[in-house]
Amino acid sequence: MSPFSRLLRIFGDTRSISKGRALHAKIIISGVPRDIYTNNHLLAMYVKLGRIFDARKVFDEMHERNVISWTALISGYSQAGMAEKALECFSLMVNDGMEPNYYTFVSAVSACASIGYDRAGKEVHGKIYRSGVDFSTPVSNSLINMYGKCGLLKSAHLVFDSMLEPNLISWTSILSCYSQWGENLKSSKIFVQSIRVGVRTNEFACASVLSACAGLEDLKFGMQIHCLVVKCGHEFDKFVETGLINVYANCRDLSSACQVVLEVNQSTLAAWNSLIGGYVQQGKRREAIDIFLKLHSSGIKPSERTFSSILGAGGNAENIEVGNQLHSLIIKMGYNSFLIVRNAVLDFYSKCGLLQESLRTFENMDERDIVSWNSLISGYVGSGQLEDAINLLKDMLFQGYKPNIYTYSIILSVCSDFPAIEWGKQTHCCIIKPAFDSNVVVGSALIDMYAKCGVLNAARKVFDSLTSKNLVSWNTILTGYAQHGFAIEALDIYSMMQRGDVKPNDVTFIGLLSACAHAGLLKEGLSYYDSMIRDHGIVPRLEHLASIVNLLARKGETRRAYEFIRSFPMEPSKVVWRCLLSGCKIHKDLVLGRLAAEKILSIDPEDASAHIMLSNIYAEAKMWDEIPLLRKIMKEKAMKKDTGCSWTELKNKMYSFSASQSTQYEGVDLIEVLNQLTIHLFDAEYLPDNSFNFHSEKELSL
Repeated sequence: MSPFSRLLRIFGDTRSISKGRALHAKIIISGVPRDIYTNNHLLAMYVKLGRIFDARKVFDEMHERNVISWTALISGYSQAGMAEKALECFSLMVNDGMEPNYYTFVSAVSACASIGYDRAGKEVHGKIYRSGVDFSTPVSNSLINMYGKCGLLKSAHLVFDSMLEPNLISWTSILSCYSQWGENLKSSKIFVQSIRVGVRTNEFACASVLSACAGLEDLKFGMQIHCLVVKCGHEFDKFVETGLINVYANCRDLSSACQVVLEVNQSTLAAWNSLIGGYVQQGKRREAIDIFLKLHSSGIKPSERTFSSILGAGGNAENIEVGNQLHSLIIKMGYNSFLIVRNAVLDFYSKCGLLQESLRTFENMDERDIVSWNSLISGYVGSGQLEDAINLLKDMLFQGYKPNIYTYSIILSVCSDFPAIEWGKQTHCCIIKPAFDSNVVVGSALIDMYAKCGVLNAARKVFDSLTSKNLVSWNTILTGYAQHGFAIEALDIYSMMQRGDVKPNDVTFIGLLSACAHAGLLKEGLSYYDSMIRDHGIVPRLEHLASIVNLLARKGETRRAYEFIRSFPMEPSKVVWRCLLSGCKIHKDLVLGRLAAEKILSIDPEDASAHIMLSNIYAEAKMWDEIPLLRKIMKEKAMKKDTGCSWTELKNKMYSFSASQSTQYEGVDLIEVLNQLTIHLFDAEYLPDNSFNFHSEKELSL
């Protein structure tokens, strides 16, 4: 039978399916009894050929089996992606009294890794320990990979540290573990450590550390890795090339990202996709579309991922036509059947506010997932149609779709916009059950919800409980404190950011300046503004200008605020002038107040509130001749100030109140309640400021 065994091994190694099956038939026809060695070679051949069901049939027909037989079958199931079957066979083998060898253990551990089954992985680890099998390098490497895939990074590192001589695969595995789970700083430190101990780097290690650099947005370290990649000759590896593009794109060095593509003569489609995605993420929509056109004209056929990326470039009202053309191209090229592409189309229409088109796309989808629902609901939330969004959420849950972290973020956004604290608390409870509260995306949404609902203690508790914080988390809690007038707490958060080496961005300083304005901290606010430009290289936006104007005007420095507006390189917006107008109202600067109101009207002649404010300024200055002209303009344009509205949440219901509404609520006269509250205010010696006595709409229409 030895010639059969040798041929079976040859046909398995050369992947000769027809010859292997023909030889198997010849063995059966010969009628010669097969010994365990021939059966094992036959079993191994079918495993190598990827015919796992034929391998199992051979295994079931074997009258005698040994550890090699079991190991071949377990390995075959593991390699075929049938991890549950592999573990089932491993359990049967152990129960049958057969002692696994280290090859068996490697296959079983690999099966656990492929499905992230940490409990079974720990049991196999315990079996290895009790069996006395030497923890060889392949066994340890498989354990590191398994624990890493399951997110048990401490256990993975313990196995790594127990190795006497970790090899290149060991270092690459532990590096990849930390990189995959977003532990980017730890991942980069492990890579540096491997270089220092003289471990030769490979393309897999380079790809992992580049992913860490992209996550850290560390351009300097990324450029050093780029030099090492070129030195080692790994720059043409498709994963390394994609990693380099992601580093430069995340670090906003898009010209270098383009250079990477140009230096590689035949860049892969994955590299082009990463480049397009980088431009989309940085808001460079026009450039992203240009790159897509270059890709399309180069003869490289776009993939479903290409279209899902480029549709993100059309996600605003300015690029609706581009998005429509892309949708037509998707249908023409036959990619409309891909769920990822349909979701991207749905998301495009939702972000553009084209809710009818997004709903039509959603209803025409043969297959949907949680991403489809999230995109549709997010579109309704973004368009302010919160009740419709809530109804869609109910439909989604009723149809059995399980919310993910982004679904909960959308729900919390709805709670923030109402605001509805009771709904938010109930959502928080739902989030805790699947342990989503530790996720930084959901955690940031929770902080935002509690902050906007005014429950800052709960917001801070969520913030402190986050094991991993990103810049959004820091900015959300800082802005929450600032918006509610807790300036000291907001400044303390910024101090914590500085001590933790968290790099602030433009949003951080908007929150800081707002906090200083609320507390009247003029000196500190101006200092932060200077530091933003000098120390962090952040170019001021109109929001920063408005914050400084608000800060100066609140302190009575209205003339200085006006000079600051004049020195700003950008054209001031309505918000900027309204901040100045508000300060002029408080400090009775009628000259600048009139100028600010006129500036608002020059930008938006239909602004009713500015007309009313300007009328009151004229009245305060006793400029009676100007008031009739303003009234005439408002009457001719049929201007009417938007009715003020307030709402409150009671027993999971939202109740809205406005001046035009009935004053009766469940038998209670609301006017009488307000009159009683007014009496209490006067009893408490409250004196209204009538220096700017705003005329009512009725008076202005006379």
